[in-house]
Amino acid sequence: MQAFYALATEDYRQLAGARDWNADLASHAVDGRVKLLDVACGSGKFPTALVASGLAAQPVLEVDLLDPSAFSIAEARTALAPPFVAAAEHEVLLQNFSGTGYDVAWATHALYALPPGELAVGVTKMVGALRPGGFGVVAQASSRSHYLTFYDAYRASFAPEATPYTDAEGVAAALRDAGAPVEVQVLNYRTGTSDRTVAEGFLQRCAFDDTVTLDQMEGSAALGDYLAGCRGPDGTYEFQHEAYLITWQQP
Repeated sequence: MQAFYALATEDYRQLAGARDWNADLASHAVDGRVKLLDVACGSGKFPTALVASGLAAQPVLEVDLLDPSAFSIAEARTALAPPFVAAAEHEVLLQNFSGTGYDVAWATHALYALPPGELAVGVTKMVGALRPGGFGVVAQASSRSHYLTFYDAYRASFAPEATPYTDAEGVAAALRDAGAPVEVQVLNYRTGTSDRTVAEGFLQRCAFDDTVTLDQMEGSAALGDYLAGCRGPDGTYEFQHEAYLITWQQP
């Protein structure tokens, strides 16, 4: 995980700098507080990035942490710092969540493993969790990004039966079908490293498979070809990212 976040922390820095989050959160506060649902909260990297970017002390952000992993919820809770305050915990899949009345709900690089057959149910749950006038946010890599193209190549080389990751285009379409009037901002950026240990750990986490070494990845057919296109003459890796920052105001 340390190797993964050596590069992936940039995903959250990009999001933190993409909007005026102070204005977004303040405009959806009720009596100086925001009831916020963090969907698939992971390890709390997005709130951490917002605080580091200079998030205002007000309003207070009362965060309900939703994730099927108790470990992730515990990690996210530990990462929260003012103005974020941990509130309820929901150790469930998004598809099985039934909460409502949130001022803000976000899922930041969190919905990749949502199965295609359950995507519509999942995003409908998220849309339904917002109060009228609430603010929804999903950040997701597109089909052209490193995360999706890498995983497709990994599947072709090592795990042909694995379910593809859900891309941003599919999430945006499902949100529209669920009645969310979404707006999409496209973020393009790069991450890279010359440290093979970091590259290996990062890529293993991208695949959720720590049994395949970087040498094996580079020596495979489809994945090896993809990685060759990411590697400079000196062996330095550079990965191209395209993320959709999807937002909507609940009708």
